[in-house]
Amino acid sequence: MQIFTCPFCGPREETEFHFAAEAGKHRPEPAEETSDTDWADYLYMNDAPRGPSSEVWVHVTCGEFFLMTRDTVSRDILDSTALPGRNE
Repeated sequence: MQIFTCPFCGPREETEFHFAAEAGKHRPEPAEETSDTDWADYLYMNDAPRGPSSEVWVHVTCGEFFLMTRDTVSRDILDSTALPGRNE
């Protein structure tokens, strides 16, 4: 079991967290004018890079979203920080 660090609660077991999105991935707008193909690409097509990757995660226990940088090869957690603009 991995230990992830929530910037708000500290180290916790990975089962308390859910992946939310790739960091920097922009939602197509306006949604009502987005084609089915573009919407499917947004939802299901991820970069999945090898090595360091920035991702948005949510700590289910406290409900806070945060930015986590992790190495997708070694599974090492490189950094966990509050999302920009979040008042701590």
